[in-house]
Amino acid sequence: MRSIACLVFLVQSLTGFSQNKSVLKLWYNKPSGAVWENALPIGNGRLGAMIYGNVGRETIQLNEQTVWSGGPNRNDNPDALAALPEVRRLVFDGKQKEAEQLANKSILTKKSHGQMFQPVGSLNLTFDGHDTYTNYYRELDIERAVAKTSYTVGDVTYTREVLASFPDNVIVMQLTASKPGKLSFSASFSTQHKPSNSKTSSANELTLSGTTSDHEGVKGMVKFKGITRINTVGGVLLTNDTSLIVKGASAATIYIAIATNFTNYKDLSGDENARAAGYLTKAYAKSFTALLIPHVAAYQHYFNRVRFDLSASAGPRSTASTLVIRCARRPIRCAGRRG
Repeated sequence: MRSIACLVFLVQSLTGFSQNKSVLKLWYNKPSGAVWENALPIGNGRLGAMIYGNVGRETIQLNEQTVWSGGPNRNDNPDALAALPEVRRLVFDGKQKEAEQLANKSILTKKSHGQMFQPVGSLNLTFDGHDTYTNYYRELDIERAVAKTSYTVGDVTYTREVLASFPDNVIVMQLTASKPGKLSFSASFSTQHKPSNSKTSSANELTLSGTTSDHEGVKGMVKFKGITRINTVGGVLLTNDTSLIVKGASAATIYIAIATNFTNYKDLSGDENARAAGYLTKAYAKSFTALLIPHVAAYQHYFNRVRFDLSASAGPRSTASTLVIRCARRPIRCAGRRG
């Protein structure tokens, strides 16, 4: 039998009402507005996004793990090896201040102290006529790693669900309207990076390309590519120079693929265009549901390994409590009573 070590906390002095088990969700009745900290995070380890849940102009702020300022460089101090014995001697002699001064001069870098992780940019969705709404609700389903926003305009309820798929390496959002032909919006990219380029293609794709920033004298060399496609149910898909435009659809699925030229810490020879196109092509052949099912399974493979269940015993004002900790599906129970 495989042994499993779990740290178990004895819960005492807890008074509460009995309640039904609830799913793990963060939920809100207001959009994020312009506050980054209010947005809901999704991610798959390589890609990440902050979902603002705004109604008239939704923001999906995008990250990719290798989008950093600068590029391959050495920032070690060439004087460090020769100075190390003297720094040690000063420490052992109790001369910590002198040791610190020498280390600052001879061991700390004379160049870059490190690079900055940077956002790719944002996909912005504009919904004309949605400034007045009711029944607003947004949530992050922590058990499924899916963010959701819903609201009503007139007699139509609009719903958005978005996830970052680990199996399929894309961010995907499904938008639906409760009545046929009532979903219309435009999608465009924005980014802080210069130089950058956002445009549409003849294949009805919206693309974003750019290079990361210089920092502390190190030239930005990480090139990134983002590609978005939209698949609609009903309606039409139009384009202009910088936007995809959906008119009169009943539902739409937005696919977002992002890649860079990063191969390893000293190699930026990758093809960001081919990588992003490869991710997108594979995912675009699948419906939102076909992406959702393996996404949830892959996520819960790790999420369900540990479960904390803090619940009160039966009774309207019970002073007893039970903490159930599940590790690899083996429950351990601890009961505590006030007093």
